Amino acid sequence: MAADAGHRRVVVMGIDDSEFSEYAFDFYLSNVCRKDDYIILVMVPEYGTVIASPGILTDPIVVTELIKEEEHKMQTLIKKYSSKMKEAHLGGKVKQMTGKVGESIVAAAKEEDAAMIVMGTRGMGKVRRTFIGSVSDYVIHHSHVPVLVCRHKDHHKHDHHDHHDHH
Repeated sequence: MAADAGHRRVVVMGIDDSEFSEYAFDFYLSNVCRKDDYIILVMVPEYGTVIASPGILTDPIVVTELIKEEEHKMQTLIKKYSSKMKEAHLGGKVKQMTGKVGESIVAAAKEEDAAMIVMGTRGMGKVRRTFIGSVSDYVIHHSHVPVLVCRHKDHHKHDHHDHHDHH
């Protein structure tokens, strides 16, 4: 039996290229992080959603370009978060998954026997702008472990303004 395996807490994080993901990651580092945590960064390429939608894209050249662009985006993200993790002396790995974001995050948490899931409330790709609330909703309702949903500080400002606009 590995002595350290019992102490290591596995934390799954849903990451995309939005400021909301970065805010959630930074919030986790400042408030929740333990030095022996092992981070699984779950990334779901956006083209999976587009290709799975019938009739949106049929041109193979467009699809190929989209995949290339998305792969580049993923590599940039991996570099960014890898350096953040190095600075914080955290171990971990990247798990690229395909399919729906919420389902992928929950599946990753099960596969990796995670102790918790950390995610932002928005972002998760421009294509999915209409599904914004549903990603965190899905994860909260289907996860078998605690879910930390980090509400971006700017949300409060927007809520405040919206409230005043009605009067």
